[in-house]
Amino acid sequence: MSDDFRPLQGIRVVEMSHMIMGPSCGMFLSYLGAEVIKVEPPQGDKTRCLSGMGRPMFPLFNRGKKSVVLDVKTKEGRDALQALLATADVFVENFRDSALVKAGVDAETLREKFPRLILASCKGFLSGPYQHRTALDEVVQMMTGLAYMTGPTGQPLRVGSSANDIMGGLFAAFSVLAALIERAETDKGRELRVGLFENCLLLVAQHMVQFELEGKNPPPMPEREFSWPVYDIFEEAGGQQVFVGAVTEGQWATLCRILGLESLLDDPRLQTRMEQINARGWTIPLVTEKIAALHIADLAEKFEAAGIPFSPIAKPCDMFDDPHVMRPGGLAVSRCPDGSTFRAPALPFEVDRTMLTGGGDVPDIGQDTAMVMAELGWSEQAISQAAGR
Repeated sequence: MSDDFRPLQGIRVVEMSHMIMGPSCGMFLSYLGAEVIKVEPPQGDKTRCLSGMGRPMFPLFNRGKKSVVLDVKTKEGRDALQALLATADVFVENFRDSALVKAGVDAETLREKFPRLILASCKGFLSGPYQHRTALDEVVQMMTGLAYMTGPTGQPLRVGSSANDIMGGLFAAFSVLAALIERAETDKGRELRVGLFENCLLLVAQHMVQFELEGKNPPPMPEREFSWPVYDIFEEAGGQQVFVGAVTEGQWATLCRILGLESLLDDPRLQTRMEQINARGWTIPLVTEKIAALHIADLAEKFEAAGIPFSPIAKPCDMFDDPHVMRPGGLAVSRCPDGSTFRAPALPFEVDRTMLTGGGDVPDIGQDTAMVMAELGWSEQAISQAAGR
């Protein structure tokens, strides 16, 4: 059973972070069995109070964690945090270096006091000229060219999710796993720093390398030079949009046959890949006309059977009706402190052919403070003072 796949069981992670990048790192480690203790200020993580597109950030990325409230602006709170870190294997944070110094949990202090501790710092930038800048997902997308490549010319556009923050958290968890493996041999921790900017840079690396190899900057994706005869969005008979691609010679021939365009296969103007690509100006309207006369249900059955890449254009909410998403294990159910529940995708891999379904519940503010600190020998009064109560 996949729920028995807990390779990080026995590993304690103390996480002091907010928004997405740091919390997603903690969530990934929690999924793998680590005990993740989220340290929040007395008023709770401010991400708890976001609305609109920000509303799902806290519940989604803080599932399966314990919540401990400490007021690190006080000596008692800082002492409690030090006591907690003394029992930890990993410390995940995403605050400014100056704030960490004030709290007494900067890298230099922690490496001296806790040489076995692995410090995972989720930052805007790695060391260099920009390391003190304020970064957001949108900022680094603009800086690296990702936004330029996503929108049409003159209209840079961020991608439609917090992709960099989530991927940055994944790289943080990835580096933590590597450091834990190394520590098993060396008995020493590591100082890890993950950059949101550098993460985004990796996402545009393919375009950078194209410039290196060809000496020209590629156009934005909406205006890209096509490398395939068909790679477009069409409208079927019911008005629904559908993406269809034909990226191999076999797929081109199969698509033509399915759509009743066999005449294109014998056309002397379309006998090579480049001829098919250069003819898109008059072949795509023919494909458009044929698809417009058919319904998605018929198209989907034929395309899937023939191995043609295709997809209806879906909205995120449509995923809750998607049969592949809704198969057993595809979604993890979590409970919020107010008793409400939500479904969210499980991690995108299988262990022994089964997905990891245990996303865990969302902790209430400080619900585990007394239990965690009492286990460290702290009195009720000391715990109350450390929590700023």
